[in-house]
Amino acid sequence: MDETQIKGMTRRKVLQMGLVAAASSLVPGNVMSALAEIESPERVLCFYNLYTHENLEALYWYKGEYLPQSLDDINYILRDIRTGRVGSIDTHLLDLLFAIQQRLGTTEPFQIVSGYRTPQSNALLRQKKKGVAKRSFHVLGKAADIRIPGFSTKEVRQAAKSLKGGGVGYYPQSHFVHVDVGPVRYWWG
Repeated sequence: MDETQIKGMTRRKVLQMGLVAAASSLVPGNVMSALAEIESPERVLCFYNLYTHENLEALYWYKGEYLPQSLDDINYILRDIRTGRVGSIDTHLLDLLFAIQQRLGTTEPFQIVSGYRTPQSNALLRQKKKGVAKRSFHVLGKAADIRIPGFSTKEVRQAAKSLKGGGVGYYPQSHFVHVDVGPVRYWWG
């Protein structure tokens, strides 16, 4: 047997498999299993920013690779609406949103109430509104406040909770659901 192969696999393939396994361990298990059930070589997300009225349809993942230009486009549409600053949105959050979309069986755009926030914007919101976290996952690009046309906030909350992919905040009075890729926890706002 050639020493560059291990039971028919090249070292490169073994290393690639190890990297995929390591990366997948960073995404909560239920989200990974929900994504594994989807037999598609691509992941597409659609967004509508409620404040800027911008639309985006982005093929952000194709055949196991995140697409940098699409990630840039997503970062832009989810930018801080108060400052215009663009932050880096965590790809795990995108995967969680994709899993929510698949769980609901929809391709409707996510209506964005809030995406990335600068620390300054978050501090300003904390002064104006009760319940804004001091160390918000929005500041890290790991959270989004969303609506999905055709679905109640209760339905969106249930889909997000079922994935156990992070935090899920339910804001029925404001008509949005907060999702993040932090620790699994639930609250009513």
